[in-house]
Amino acid sequence: MNMAEKLEKQNGPQTPSPRTIAFHKPNFEEAAELSKIYALRNNKTCDSTVLDTYIWKGLYNTEIYLEDGAALILMKDEKGYFAAMPYCSDEDLPKYFELLRQYFHEELKSPLRIDLADEDALKVLGLFDDPEYAVEEETDLKDYLYDAEELRTLAGKKFQKKRNLVNKFMKEYEGRWEYKTMCCVDEYFLEEFMKKWVENRIAEGAESEDTLIAEKNGIVDVLRNCDKVTFRVGGIFIDEMLEAFTIGSYNSREKMAVISVEKGNSEIPGIYQVINQQFLLNAFEDAELVNREDDMGLEGLRQAKESYNQIGYARKYRVCEKSI
Repeated sequence: MNMAEKLEKQNGPQTPSPRTIAFHKPNFEEAAELSKIYALRNNKTCDSTVLDTYIWKGLYNTEIYLEDGAALILMKDEKGYFAAMPYCSDEDLPKYFELLRQYFHEELKSPLRIDLADEDALKVLGLFDDPEYAVEEETDLKDYLYDAEELRTLAGKKFQKKRNLVNKFMKEYEGRWEYKTMCCVDEYFLEEFMKKWVENRIAEGAESEDTLIAEKNGIVDVLRNCDKVTFRVGGIFIDEMLEAFTIGSYNSREKMAVISVEKGNSEIPGIYQVINQQFLLNAFEDAELVNREDDMGLEGLRQAKESYNQIGYARKYRVCEKSI
């Protein structure tokens, strides 16, 4: 039984016409409603909270369709249009998957493509065994999952190097460093930090300039609308200068902290270990799980993430319809 047959069996011929869909640029007034919709089903990926949707909306030309109990996310890259897996309850997932498929067929004249699809949704839809779709794991984009208490305490032999770096930092900067919970009023510090960060990364040739600028603009935009988007920000100040900061959000359904942004002055040994630990201690004391996102296939980033002893992964998949 293919997806269309499953839909008709479950819901009858009730799928609304794709021409009723009107996508629009995401606005921050919708963030609270989107957050509720994102939490309607199990999802341990970093895309289970709305923060990344808003940070990266400029880079991917993101548009959304929102209705009661469901949201569709449409994006575009150099290969063309693609979508996120529909955000809705498990029982509504077949209906909105079909609605999205019809939109691709009739409006975009293209087979459906979904990137970063979570494993739970694929199982609900039966896509692993559906001959109409090619499903491929995006191995470089799997999210790293950690035990939150382990990262708060850094206890045991496997975290000895991390503890040594933290202790060395605290000894060297004793009386000079401070962790601060940050908010909208600290926008200036964060924007100035990001300007320097982008300049340094471009000079090093480490990443795409477009990606770096899009991330900076997305972060600044989110900070300017912190009264509308639920997230948490923490910073490490040394001699009253911001030297590291991180931004995260909380998936209450999974009891999971999602760390979307973490930046630090790499010339200060231990700064990343300290901001990592302090942020969880101060902002996510109730979290049981931590998602520190993917390594993008970069060896250095992979080694850094593995050094924190992940307990598993939130795997993601690309779903491509084979034909219209």
